[in-house]
Amino acid sequence: MIAGLRTLQAGDRFELEVIDVDSDPLLEAQYGELVPVLMGADGELCHYHLDAAKVNEYLNKIG
Repeated sequence: MIAGLRTLQAGDRFELEVIDVDSDPLLEAQYGELVPVLMGADGELCHYHLDAAKVNEYLNKIG
């Protein structure tokens, strides 16, 4: 997922912050089975696999 996001990141469309879900008990309880998970300001965008169409739609929506 990170490699795909790096490709989408061309042109500085967004910043990427990688968080180790396993290092935080609250995040692990919430997302443990969904890792990797991609979050935007409005909530979860996708999990397991990158949904590039959904990410692009989200990026276009937030400008």
